[in-house]
Amino acid sequence: MDRAAGVILGAASGDALGVPYEFKPSMSDSQFPEMKGGGPFNFAPGEYSDDTQMHVCIAEVAATGADLRTPEALDAIATNFLRWYGGGPADVGNQTRSVLSATARGKGSSPSEVMLTVSRRYAAANPNSSAGNGSLMRTGAVALAYLDDANAMAEAAKLVSELTHADPDCAEACILWCSGIRTAVLTGTFDGVREGLELLPEARRSVWAARLDEAEAHPPRHFQRNGWVVEALQAAWSAIVRTPVPEDQPEQGGFAAQHFQLALEAAVRTGRDTDTVAAIAGALLGARWGCSAIPLAWQRKVHGWPSNTSADLVRLAVLTARAGQSDRDGWPSAPRVTTPLSSGKAFSVRHPRDPGLFLGNLALTEYTGPAPVDAVVSLCRVGSDPILTGADVEHSRVWLVDKSGANSHLHFTLDQAAREVLRLRQEGKRVLLHCVAGRSRTPAIAALYSHLADGVPPLDALREVNRALGNYWTLPNHPEMLDAVFQLAGEEPQRAAFRAARRSRWRELIHRR
Repeated sequence: MDRAAGVILGAASGDALGVPYEFKPSMSDSQFPEMKGGGPFNFAPGEYSDDTQMHVCIAEVAATGADLRTPEALDAIATNFLRWYGGGPADVGNQTRSVLSATARGKGSSPSEVMLTVSRRYAAANPNSSAGNGSLMRTGAVALAYLDDANAMAEAAKLVSELTHADPDCAEACILWCSGIRTAVLTGTFDGVREGLELLPEARRSVWAARLDEAEAHPPRHFQRNGWVVEALQAAWSAIVRTPVPEDQPEQGGFAAQHFQLALEAAVRTGRDTDTVAAIAGALLGARWGCSAIPLAWQRKVHGWPSNTSADLVRLAVLTARAGQSDRDGWPSAPRVTTPLSSGKAFSVRHPRDPGLFLGNLALTEYTGPAPVDAVVSLCRVGSDPILTGADVEHSRVWLVDKSGANSHLHFTLDQAAREVLRLRQEGKRVLLHCVAGRSRTPAIAALYSHLADGVPPLDALREVNRALGNYWTLPNHPEMLDAVFQLAGEEPQRAAFRAARRSRWRELIHRR
């Protein structure tokens, strides 16, 4: 689910990162793109463009669990495209504009049939300019809808592409990329792009194999005609495969998950159609590395049409991967997920070294009065609505699972969360840090915060947080998370000391009884 959740948000992150540099020449390796907004269409910082806007049009249908190959689903997608276009988006590709404007004027039995007819006429009339990148940029959600059936996925990718881009190159590019995304979600590898060659017509496999070879042999900036779907895919693939995956060295701030950011930056450096190349790359990178690998600074900024935040994009992706169904706790659709009994009664305590940081549990977030804090960092699932309803409270959501072996990038995620708390406190904001029970994830991040802010050794930091929580915590039961706290601080794990302390505490309680 982490990797599925990363697909649409990954695409949107690449889109928003590339927006400021659209139509500009390629950048050097010493230049680092920023998610600062602007660009030729003056987007806000973190605002995504037509690439993700059209992706959302598809995802809203896919998230219902619909089979995208059916006439009903294709009509719904076509209707969403027309609704989006009718709203006057700032940025629309020339080919997409031509097809959608003609469809809006046309008549027929259904929106998708009219759109498909117009698209095919456009391709026939413009054989040398009908293979734009406008369908590849929005194809990630299609892959999520068919995680259990590669052949059905290929059929859907072709049909959804042809609504606006009927050139065979466009459909084939979408099939390859969807294959890459599907396999990345399922296996955590990039192998699916080449495996997707088997889903193409036999006569086309060698053509695309050679194109992938070329992408792997040249840097992204080699592909300057990236408005063409072929070079857009090549530029994105080059950025991904030619960007080295960092070694995991948590004590030195090195994490394999940083490949997501590094490869997206390489995609933007390509120049020209930067937002689209990065959106294409971002969907596959998000599928490989997951939502937990997307920097929280980017997640905090990403937003766009119609009124989506990062949490909304995650919701669309997860629902699509789950065939339109939320889990038994209502996630990801419910405004608030069910608070389990394990959360206990609502509580909060002040951080032992920082009275502006409060440590609490999920039950505490049900408070409906005036907000006592300026920001909340949630280390568990909370629902689609903001925390502390009605208050102007900054909310950061961290994908962190309270179970050993269940986190794709545990060290990276812990580091990101602790640094997010540090940022908020340096900005003078009162912060609530919480997980479900406030007894494992919360103390781990609170201790790392002590180390980052004041240089407190991890053993001392953990003991202080434990005392603040009334010597009632469960972190020693999560050795993987406990070890990570020490490793991020550059020290060897001292799990045994905590086990001994925990046993002593139990002996003390038994003796008192």
